[in-house]
Amino acid sequence: MTYQFSYKEALRTSERIAWRVEDLIGEDKQLDFSRPFLPESLAGTAALDFLTPTERLTLNHIRGHGYLYMFGMVEEFILPFVLDHARPLLALDDYRTRALLEFAAEEAKHIHLFKCFRESFEAGFGLACEMIGPAEAVAKAVLAHQPLAIALTILQVEWMTQRHYLESVRDDRELDPQFTSLLQHHWMEEAGHAKLDTLTVASLAQGMDEAAIARAVDEYLAICSMLDLGLTQQVAFDVATFTRATGRKLEATERLAFVEAQQKAIRWTFLGSGMTHRNFLSTLGGLSQAARQRVERISPTFC
Repeated sequence: MTYQFSYKEALRTSERIAWRVEDLIGEDKQLDFSRPFLPESLAGTAALDFLTPTERLTLNHIRGHGYLYMFGMVEEFILPFVLDHARPLLALDDYRTRALLEFAAEEAKHIHLFKCFRESFEAGFGLACEMIGPAEAVAKAVLAHQPLAIALTILQVEWMTQRHYLESVRDDRELDPQFTSLLQHHWMEEAGHAKLDTLTVASLAQGMDEAAIARAVDEYLAICSMLDLGLTQQVAFDVATFTRATGRKLEATERLAFVEAQQKAIRWTFLGSGMTHRNFLSTLGGLSQAARQRVERISPTFC
């Protein structure tokens, strides 16, 4: 597989993007709880017409907090994976080494960024949101898989970040500008990370035959299934948080509709939007057309 980008180009782009966590949150830069945090395509609240506008806004905020947590959680396994991948390559290519180390540094910054936004959220929301985890346990489970499977999972995450911002967030003027700023700055660096992880996938797949690639895709799909189970549990937690925050007692039919709508939205947000991204599928097809076709058959489950 050949690509239009390189480690050298990725490093130069990274060095031109300079922002600090302190520039985006803290002091006078606080979240505005009078506005939604996530676009409707990710929050999935519009269909719940039995909720009041205020209740739908509260649910949007809960999902916004979940977005902060989930991205912080996945970056907990991206960071050690990138460092582990960079270590044996230190003497081979200076640009690759520097680009991967910059990748790791930016992921560490993103973990810090999402934690700071969560602290701001909790101060403004006034209620703790129960979350799946802990992140360390999720990272351990993901990192137990073979490297190519992990790299494919990370590539899916990188491209879904791009899709969220470009297709849903960038032109939505209803969203809280502070939350939009978080997503914009995260997107800026993740654009480079998607290219670096594409190169990582190609490097790990080099020399692998069709059977070996198929086994890696098996493990990638196993990771997706594990994450999907976690997302199902998170919806249950979100129902409980919503009830505590609003005092609204959902009837049985309302609860079912709530769970179904949120299950669909959260699956799309964290699995389907990356799994169906054309660049992710293109990379997968470059490894194996059979692997791409397999993922395309499975992906509607998460859409």
